[in-house]
Amino acid sequence: MTGAPVREFGTPSHPRLNLVRAEGAAFWDDQGRRFVDLGATHGAGSLGAANAEVADAVAAQAHTLLYLGSGYANPVRTEFLERLLRLLPPTFGRVFLSNSGTEAVEAGIKIARSATGRTKVVAAMRGFHGRTMGALSATWRRELKEAFEPLVPGFTHVPFNDVGALETAVDDTTALVLLEPVQGEGGVHVASPEFLRAARTAADRSGALLAFDEVQTGLARTGRLFAFERWGVVPDVLLLAKSLAGGVPIGATVTRPEVEARFRGSHHSTFGGNPLACAAGVAALDVFVREKLAERAERLGAIARSKLESLPPDRVREVRGLGLLLGVELRGKVAPCLAALEAKGFLAISAGATVLRLIPPLVISEDDWAAGLEAVAEVVRHGAG
Repeated sequence: MTGAPVREFGTPSHPRLNLVRAEGAAFWDDQGRRFVDLGATHGAGSLGAANAEVADAVAAQAHTLLYLGSGYANPVRTEFLERLLRLLPPTFGRVFLSNSGTEAVEAGIKIARSATGRTKVVAAMRGFHGRTMGALSATWRRELKEAFEPLVPGFTHVPFNDVGALETAVDDTTALVLLEPVQGEGGVHVASPEFLRAARTAADRSGALLAFDEVQTGLARTGRLFAFERWGVVPDVLLLAKSLAGGVPIGATVTRPEVEARFRGSHHSTFGGNPLACAAGVAALDVFVREKLAERAERLGAIARSKLESLPPDRVREVRGLGLLLGVELRGKVAPCLAALEAKGFLAISAGATVLRLIPPLVISEDDWAAGLEAVAEVVRHGAG
């Protein structure tokens, strides 16, 4: 069947576009129009929305073994776990696989509470960690939470990059310090080295665990395979998802072996680490490393910063971000700017009411990236934002 999409729960009644296929960083709609992805895949499409190597791996695995419960060994699952751990510092050694970022966060919260015997979670203002009840409790934005209260108790929030507030909040009742190295949904704010170092010190002093939510920043997005590598601050728990399997749903909660040794209780995911997702993950990790996409993100991000920082200050308050995760804070609402970009054939997203977020596939062609940046500059200069 063709025609207008059926309305899903909680979605707009009339979606603007009906996208039907993709190649690289480009989409085509049901009218044959081409659109360049500057953020439509929300970071999950780092390899594009139809990466051929990932698609081939999924097809081959589907014909070999489509599903298997986690109580059995499987070579593709083992291969994925081994490859992921080889990319990380040797202090990591255990991985819990799930299906999404919010599930990775939920597992991290449960692991921390069980391993420490404590309940308090310290997170940051403007932070976003997901929409299930525990992850939503760690999320800052009131409008996302108020319809579902009461949420999980025991969560407190401190101003991002406020070292003093963090040090005061983390005490001997704290189970977990949960932070994003770069707050994507919260406006593309980059953590200061001092803040992350203070988080590591406070966790060590109090006996809490430190978790970095790299659901959006993980896998080459910020110019490093993992954002924490830039600062040399290694967490106890690392939360990954989105692009980890090239767009196939997956989540990973990575911990030190000593954390697992202190874990009591149980946690499980029926579809977590299924052969299909792990096959996609193996293929995706190969592409990230072989194509040196972290270095590419750093280079293309520098080109973007040079272009965007020259925009008129009466239109732009600030340009923030790392690599190919960039935020342009406008002096007006971002919605008209997004609409103007779409009319020109470019799909971007917001990070709050006034921030234009650029989070394109890391495989975007240099021509498409240059054209996208020029389109952004044009709509901003002419006051669409």
